[in-house]
Amino acid sequence: MRHRLKDVAERAGVSVKTVSNVVNGHVHVRADTRARVEEAIAELNYRPNLSARHLRKGRTGVIALAVPELDIPYFAELARHVVSAAAEHGWTVLIDQTGGRREQERVVASGVTDHLIDGLILSPLALTAADLAGLDGTPMVLLGERIADGPADRVVIDNVAAAREITAHLIQLGCRRIAAVGVQRTDEGASARLRLAGYRDALRAAGLAYDQALVASAPTWHRADGAAAMRGLLTSDVRPDAVFCFNDTLALGALRALHDAGLRVPEDVAVVGFDDIEDGRFAIPTLSTVAPDKEQIARLAIQLLADRLDGDRTLPARQLKARYRLRFRESTVGRVGG
Repeated sequence: MRHRLKDVAERAGVSVKTVSNVVNGHVHVRADTRARVEEAIAELNYRPNLSARHLRKGRTGVIALAVPELDIPYFAELARHVVSAAAEHGWTVLIDQTGGRREQERVVASGVTDHLIDGLILSPLALTAADLAGLDGTPMVLLGERIADGPADRVVIDNVAAAREITAHLIQLGCRRIAAVGVQRTDEGASARLRLAGYRDALRAAGLAYDQALVASAPTWHRADGAAAMRGLLTSDVRPDAVFCFNDTLALGALRALHDAGLRVPEDVAVVGFDDIEDGRFAIPTLSTVAPDKEQIARLAIQLLADRLDGDRTLPARQLKARYRLRFRESTVGRVGG
């Protein structure tokens, strides 16, 4: 049987209003009274009716997360953190996949599901600021660098600085022919452009020339693209001694191609990635990478959404920057002690 506030109130010997105050975290409740109510809640295994609470606020208690691809591990891991952060607000998360297609991203951003959701977290690849102009519906938070001056709040990391630092790590190891894998020439490649800029900054700071022969494109950032790009680099006139892959799945593909070619990592070619996905920690060798704080990205996005839902939706858009760290593993520093 599902118990009600009234049942908890009767068990604790207090009013329904007092139980409501305890459940909603109000501070103006005496400590002994709060203890009695919490004991009654535990004894009855009472669970608040979140649906009723959200409806009283004119909300559904549901938000959406839209990402380009769920089979890219970074987005799957990020989604897990978003779900956890949303649960702290009593929210359920609907997850959608846009395929990075502009039309699908426009459909999601235009609030076609605004009768179902209270807010949206969107990671766009093709959407433009013009696509968002004039939208005045569902509160939205953007992830990433695709739309720099748009009307929506967004959460980013410093891709240029992170790429510069991971490339500098390779230079510090003595690598001089450092390839870049993951360049995209399309309008959708915002992250690729920023990571390429950081790579070039590091080369310039070390007095190394930028060599187009060491730069490989990847139409998508999947394992197969990384393997194909690596095979192409190995047959070029300028064989690399290190590779910066613009995400970890590209790096995993590159590792396979190097293994198939009979080359050792990191002795013959050092490899780094970007994203710190779990697969990279179990690869052979384990993968050095840039580790964006995915949990913080999720929490910042949820907080921005909560601020819009509970506050002034007309305030100027805000941008918050999440942390990142470099993780040095066997693909660049070798096996410690062996």
